[in-house]
Amino acid sequence: MADGATEIISQRNVCKALLRPGGNVGKAIITITAEELTGNDDYIELSFSARKLDDKDFFTKSDPFLEIYRVNDDATMQLVYRTETVMNNLNPVWKTFKVSLNSLCSGDHERKLQCTVWDWDSNGKHDYIGEFEASFKEMRGAIDGRQVQWPCLNPKYTVKKKNYRNSGIVILNQCKIIKMHSFLDYIMGGCQIQFTVAIDFTASNGDPRNSCSLHYIHPYQPNEYLKALVAVGEICQDYDSDKMFPAFGFGAQIPPDYKVSHDFAVNFNEENPECAGIQGVVEAYQACLPKLQLYGPTNIAPIIQKVANSASQEVHTKEAMQYFILLILTDGVITDMADTREAIVQASHLPMSVIIVGIGNADFSDMQMLDGDDGILRSPKGEPVLRDIVQFVPFRNFKHASPAALAKSVLAEVPNQVVDYYNSKGIKPKVPSQYQSSRQFGP
Repeated sequence: MADGATEIISQRNVCKALLRPGGNVGKAIITITAEELTGNDDYIELSFSARKLDDKDFFTKSDPFLEIYRVNDDATMQLVYRTETVMNNLNPVWKTFKVSLNSLCSGDHERKLQCTVWDWDSNGKHDYIGEFEASFKEMRGAIDGRQVQWPCLNPKYTVKKKNYRNSGIVILNQCKIIKMHSFLDYIMGGCQIQFTVAIDFTASNGDPRNSCSLHYIHPYQPNEYLKALVAVGEICQDYDSDKMFPAFGFGAQIPPDYKVSHDFAVNFNEENPECAGIQGVVEAYQACLPKLQLYGPTNIAPIIQKVANSASQEVHTKEAMQYFILLILTDGVITDMADTREAIVQASHLPMSVIIVGIGNADFSDMQMLDGDDGILRSPKGEPVLRDIVQFVPFRNFKHASPAALAKSVLAEVPNQVVDYYNSKGIKPKVPSQYQSSRQFGP
């Protein structure tokens, strides 16, 4: 998502002055309206039966099953669903099944669907009973419990048999549309993304006064921590109306008594760790570096638990109002792996996602394990994550790419994680009209 795109998405209507060549502001105004194409993610639940199918077996009755094919634009056919076989029955009732509207008809309600009924045979040479053509538009007729029927026809018999009417009737007894809400439905319904930053201040980063340090503050060139923070933060801030970001550090000895802390406020204000905008986080980070003693170990469970405590308050509201994203910027191998796994498994039950950006060239294989893409993450006791909430991205892969490319990769899984959480809890988005927008999105 490019910077302007998130602004358009979050506001729906954006008005801007057009620039003349040379960058001067002209009198013309352009208005951009965003519309999300929805509906293709919805699921359809269908219940089919048939009556008086042709008998294809000698000693028993037919064993019918039904196949539904989508007819593509190039006239090829794609199998959408095959029912189970009902043995020895000319009046079968097939089990209710679900299919996405996208796979059924690519969102085109009038697209042709080729439906074929077969008599199952154990040798795989199934006998053809008949077929019919349908569309989702016709199937929708069964939404209120009214039956929709199609004669099942065998074209050979239509030609050969004089009084042939059909080879049976196929009946759609019910069609239900199961609405799948999208990320934008939740955002437009007023769901706020609460964005928290956690920065690794362990000694392995190198002395900030040394130009080789990952925390070195160069007068003209932002270090990798700053580049990652700004690239991701500037996208996230479009979904956060108050633009106030709690920022924490871990792994340093902090004033006044220089005890090691794994969840201290970067602005040293424990009562209010929030910084004004991403720029406020950048300034607090730069100001705190000279006052810290980089130390260790690299423990990230405390900061995950801290954000999880805030997210757990949200669970009781039973509404989609706040979703928490924790961005952890770290240079290496974490030392509290067991506690971190436990913290992530617990957090997977909450409206929360964790994004870890690996800074520098350390071995990040542990981080890949926390990102459940390669298998299910489990706590030390064996409890699996309820849903995959961790996204790990090594910054080195994006060193020469644009900030937008980094942000896109880092935030790729977040919309689905938000939707998965609320859908799994049966929490619907608020309707935008119910939600009186008080959001002030930045220019």
